[in-house]
Amino acid sequence: MPAFTRRRFAAAAAALPLFAIRTRPANAAEFTYKYADNLALSHPLNKRMAEAVQAIKEQTGGRVEIQIFPNSQLGSDTDMLSQLRTGAIEFFTLSGLILSTYVPIASINGIGFAFKNYDQVWAAMDGPVGKLVRGEIDKRGLVAFERIWDNGFRQTTTSTKPIRVPEDFHGMKLRVPVSPLWTSMFSALGASPASINFNEVYSALQTHVVDGQENPLAIIETAKLYEVQKYCSLTNHMWDGFWFLANRRAFEALPPDAQQVVMKEINQAALLERADVAKLNGELQGRLTQDGLAFNPVDPEPFRATLIKAGFYKEWRGKYGEQAWQTLEGVVGQLS
Repeated sequence: MPAFTRRRFAAAAAALPLFAIRTRPANAAEFTYKYADNLALSHPLNKRMAEAVQAIKEQTGGRVEIQIFPNSQLGSDTDMLSQLRTGAIEFFTLSGLILSTYVPIASINGIGFAFKNYDQVWAAMDGPVGKLVRGEIDKRGLVAFERIWDNGFRQTTTSTKPIRVPEDFHGMKLRVPVSPLWTSMFSALGASPASINFNEVYSALQTHVVDGQENPLAIIETAKLYEVQKYCSLTNHMWDGFWFLANRRAFEALPPDAQQVVMKEINQAALLERADVAKLNGELQGRLTQDGLAFNPVDPEPFRATLIKAGFYKEWRGKYGEQAWQTLEGVVGQLS
């Protein structure tokens, strides 16, 4: 059999179809990214994220695969924010109030008793307030998607006594997230706030390191906090949402068409999650009552008056600046 010459071998190799010299399996994703959050798989956010991830994979022809790591599997909120900034994870949903440790203005939606209802929330967060916050996030190397996900109005649960008037907070050991705004507000109300990451909340309540905590009803249920709390006071003291964040370098590494698919599907999932949470909130009080929580309504006006007297609004107006404060008041009305 005649031997191949170097020239004939090179020509034969060049004629091989591209798939014959692939180093990546034909069915492997071109981009495999990690998404993390601190919520249980049963929370509407993770249910809608699972749908979005599947839609993204299908619409990009399998090029983009996003792996979901729920329930603080990759660490505390502060750990995961650090990982997002370095690119160890590519996507992360985080409360603006915790993000404020890195982007100070991100906590503005959590100003105590600012929003009276969801109409005001979405007018602000889909409008001028959200635009303002996204602009500041953008300056710090992260991408914030347009639609913020709903975490809900936050309620107060305790193991010692219900909260009916501001004085009921006096001396109470209350778990709050790691955010200056929470500490400031509950200190102004007379409580003794303790900053504890969410993955440690259940054990802190169970061992009575703290007397109570505050979270939306959906999280109170999915995290089973009702097992270690007795009272739920419907304080509605702040509205909280989850920004969907991306590491900028990782997001911009995606081809433009894939970026569009990811943004479209994630933003659509956020709108669906909002509807899920609204429906869930309508059902949860009854279910949590059956689980043993005792509910009581709360008049917000005495609490707002206490915050005004303590200088809470004046303090945060100074921290956010006049432009940001006027942007918020342009939607919710005068706060102080």
